[in-house]
Amino acid sequence: MKNCFFLFAALLCTVSCSVRSGYASRADAIAAQIHDPSSRYVAVACHRGDWRNYPENSIPAIESVIRMEADIVELDIHMTADSVLVLCHDSNVRRTTNFSKVFRGQKDKSADIKDLTLSEIKQLRLKRAHGVTVDTLHMPTLEEALRCTKDRICVNIDKGWDYYEAVNALTEKLGVTNQVLIKSSKPIDEVDARTAPFEHKVMYMPIVNIQTPKGSALFESYMERGVVPLAYELCWNSNGDTAFRDAAARIVAQGSKVWVNTIWASLCGGDGNDDDAAFECKDPGEVYQQYLDAGVSMIQTDRPELLIGWLKRHGRHTLK
Repeated sequence: MKNCFFLFAALLCTVSCSVRSGYASRADAIAAQIHDPSSRYVAVACHRGDWRNYPENSIPAIESVIRMEADIVELDIHMTADSVLVLCHDSNVRRTTNFSKVFRGQKDKSADIKDLTLSEIKQLRLKRAHGVTVDTLHMPTLEEALRCTKDRICVNIDKGWDYYEAVNALTEKLGVTNQVLIKSSKPIDEVDARTAPFEHKVMYMPIVNIQTPKGSALFESYMERGVVPLAYELCWNSNGDTAFRDAAARIVAQGSKVWVNTIWASLCGGDGNDDDAAFECKDPGEVYQQYLDAGVSMIQTDRPELLIGWLKRHGRHTLK
């Protein structure tokens, strides 16, 4: 009974906070902050959910980051042989499930998701990060995940561009199109052509590795043509020059937003700039403050509790 009370209280708090903010749901309030270039709110995206405590891309991993008050959960998708989108980072299920045990004796059986039906995938059990199988957890479909996240948290669907039409149709069916984000490094015209047929579109942002010729060219194409996306995902592998800070300044001046990934040092300037470095510091701000100083307002992290706690203490993670 006590657990039921606390669950009800948490739900009531979530609902009341959304109502006070003037939005229909918490996810809508988050989306409004993402769309507002003047907002000082820093949105926290969780890489594959809470994979340190639950199997990555699982429903419990999603539920955990919602409890942490994260803003975005990043989920990976692939399509089954019978055209169902499921949550998995890898193109095959060997690392994340007990495939070898379930299909023992079938040496020629493919572990690729594209070769497996949903029924076959649902026979599998998910593994935690340290390789231990969880007997009760199956790989969820994207629809199951979006039903879980609806109105509670926004979703970044990694690899979503590969299945854009199917994803957009599903988000429309579930009424969550405005709560879902897809990214790619495709040229502007290709993005426009593919998204044009849809009256309601999921959020979109370009991925730019600012220190590569291809990434730099994509970035300049947006700037030169005056196209202002919702935000840019900026990646850079070395702080040896000013490429990141220069690009971030131009983006903010343009009226767009900056997303950075602190999950791996190779995505954010090298050693000493990622989540693990922040975790080792007495003050996480020794790592994270540089991003806020550069105008970053969206951070994808593998240490959501650490980052959210630090942001709250500095007044940068309170929904209006």
